[in-house]
Amino acid sequence: MQTLTAIILAAFAGYIGAWYMGALEGNFALLLFLATVVTGAYWLAERFVFLPKRQAAAAALVAQDAQRRRELDKLGLAQDVSQIDEAQHKLLMQPWWLDWTAGLFPVIVVVFVLRSFLFEPFKIPSGSMIPTLLVGDLILVNKFHYGVRLPVINKKITDGTPVARGDVMVFRYPPKPSLDYIKRVVGVPGDEVAYLNKRLTINGVAVPTQTVPEFFDETSMRYAKQFEEQLGAKPHRLLNDEDRRGGFSEAEIMNFPYRENCRYSIEGVVCKVPKGHYFMMGDNRDNSLDSRYWGFVPDENIVGRAFFVWMNFSNFKRIGSFN
Repeated sequence: MQTLTAIILAAFAGYIGAWYMGALEGNFALLLFLATVVTGAYWLAERFVFLPKRQAAAAALVAQDAQRRRELDKLGLAQDVSQIDEAQHKLLMQPWWLDWTAGLFPVIVVVFVLRSFLFEPFKIPSGSMIPTLLVGDLILVNKFHYGVRLPVINKKITDGTPVARGDVMVFRYPPKPSLDYIKRVVGVPGDEVAYLNKRLTINGVAVPTQTVPEFFDETSMRYAKQFEEQLGAKPHRLLNDEDRRGGFSEAEIMNFPYRENCRYSIEGVVCKVPKGHYFMMGDNRDNSLDSRYWGFVPDENIVGRAFFVWMNFSNFKRIGSFN
């Protein structure tokens, strides 16, 4: 078992190392699932096989020592009790290969359950959601809000709250599902979303927008025009860059499923959201690679609803909920 355990641990370490070095594309959900299964198997084996064997060996040792002491008592010889206590402790102690597997199972299974079914942490890597989310924000994502999904395969097994316009959602990037993206839901199935001349219209109705004071981006040391938009139940803020055009060129648009549902022009884009899909946009409207470029997000790609900034090491004031 020592050799087998060493091989398994080396395989995990090699996978993590290759992932870190960029030699392969890692899957943390799969890695955590496998770690839970492997350590769980060792935990069960420890509880029902290895521990009883060690306890039986320790009990046999104690019985043998008791018999020996009785014989020594008859001869009137002194006895050293400390040696048997030390030997018993060594017999009951977990070997290293169980300590690094069965011993880690309780921690790993708690992390697995929390991350897979309740809440998952993410770090904001880009400025596509400014001013709502800044680079470096550490956020929490509710994994059960839209329904419970099986880990790794992401298959929904229970219905949750329907996806609503205005939700900030984490999802698997359709062109490359191994990547997680975060954007705001702009269109739900059946909606006709129009973004023309930097104005958003849903089903022919312009989304209420009002101008608010300019936003100062500390990273770029620039001011940007800021607006407040009433897309969902609660208003949120967005940015527009006057130096960026509103239209699209064919070279910018990917070839995505249901591409025929979208019409592009120098003014912008109009898309009809297909069944079981969603249209996503970043709040930093002119600096966001979103559904306007790569298409719709299918329901099976949903990860969860983002709702809370739990830390930003550059700005503690960022901690709190957001719209």
